[in-house]
Amino acid sequence: MDVSRPAFKCFDDDGRLKRSGTVWTASAHIITAVIGSGVLSLAWAIGQLGWIAGPAVMFLFSFVTYFSSTLLSDCYRTGDPVSGKRNYTYMDAVQSILGGFRFKICGLIQFLNLFGITVGYTIAASISMMAIKRSNCFHESGGKNPCHMSSNPYMIMFGVTEILLSQIKDFDQIWWLSIVAAIMSFTYSAIGLALGIIQVAANGVLKGSLTGISIGTVTQTQKIWRTFQALGDIAFAYSYSVVLIEIQDTVRSPPAESKTMKQATRISIAVTTTFYMLCGCMGYAAFGDAAPGNLLTGFGFYNPFWLLDVANVAIVIHLVGAYQVFAQPIFAFVDKQAAARFPDSDLVSKEFEIRIPGVRSPYKVNVFRAVFRSCFVVLTTVISMLMPFFNDVVGILGALGFWPLTVYFPVEMYIKQRKVERWSMKWVCLKMLSGGCLVITVVAGVGSVAGVMLDLKVYKPFKTTY
Repeated sequence: MDVSRPAFKCFDDDGRLKRSGTVWTASAHIITAVIGSGVLSLAWAIGQLGWIAGPAVMFLFSFVTYFSSTLLSDCYRTGDPVSGKRNYTYMDAVQSILGGFRFKICGLIQFLNLFGITVGYTIAASISMMAIKRSNCFHESGGKNPCHMSSNPYMIMFGVTEILLSQIKDFDQIWWLSIVAAIMSFTYSAIGLALGIIQVAANGVLKGSLTGISIGTVTQTQKIWRTFQALGDIAFAYSYSVVLIEIQDTVRSPPAESKTMKQATRISIAVTTTFYMLCGCMGYAAFGDAAPGNLLTGFGFYNPFWLLDVANVAIVIHLVGAYQVFAQPIFAFVDKQAAARFPDSDLVSKEFEIRIPGVRSPYKVNVFRAVFRSCFVVLTTVISMLMPFFNDVVGILGALGFWPLTVYFPVEMYIKQRKVERWSMKWVCLKMLSGGCLVITVVAGVGSVAGVMLDLKVYKPFKTTY
């Protein structure tokens, strides 16, 4: 018996290898998941709301996200918080605690959100690729050529790259991908912040107003829609609840995983909110009413222009990998469903070997996987070309994911898990929080859809130039 004891120390209670994550590794994972392309639209969002409402709304979203994350951390284990059955993913938690119909609804919303994010990332990557090309073109012509160009070729280039990467099975599991994404996102966010500070110093004054963009610059109706859309943009910047349980599954115990995760959430929310405040407020202070939808494009042909090129290259590299991180769960789900439904089909199950010169082991191709994944990327690219509006798409995604995934499901799971008594003070407060966030989500969604409609009146499909 004594001989076998050391072996048991290598495994957790579910038979998997001992988890080694700490407060600091969990905090790093959360910060990596949060700080992405959403940070680029924050200056514009604060610009719509103004110096009072902008920071206040950002603090409100950070508090709601922190609170719902603490509720979610108690749902990692079903039943007993120390020894209950583990849930490895957000969907596992919803299925084991709420089950049935709500599990299917959660899956649908999550996959729609993932699909939308891949569209948003295609648009953002094309804008950055175009910014590099325009910047170099502008400087080569000595500032005489405005260098207008279409975004379509860059979206197609990004799409072709993603088609190739999509054929790599479990691409999102490559160990160095998260590290590269973290370095790149901090690089372009830090450059954006630094350029904002330099611009404010050059202006010698803090631009902007207490109530946001002024009537005259935009119409009364546009002001209302843009205010609503700004809520969606800020919500998108905080939409990461769906990965929290996966991160919690890397944490060691004792102490209880929920305790470690609550500490990690506190640290990471404090860091990201501080960073968001700096990027958003400095961007607004630098540009005022003219704050751009994508912060880095607002600096135009700033000198030293190579610094902006570095930031835009970092965005593209980050988004190339991030696209796969969000697309692979959809691919895995479709592969699993196809294998279960057509177990005897060669198209679905058989893999063909292709020899690649210079590569030792042959590459295995599955016909169904290759066709479906290629069609998926083509669809996201075509939608991006039809609606190349970064801000509006980000607002819609923030609205779609915020209430159901960040608030509703964590609240409902917590109420059921902790057996919170109906109509008790705690139950009423949780339901009021959920109801209030639903209103914000609806308003943000309406504003963002209205923004797309207004943009479509001006832009011609497939003929957008910058």
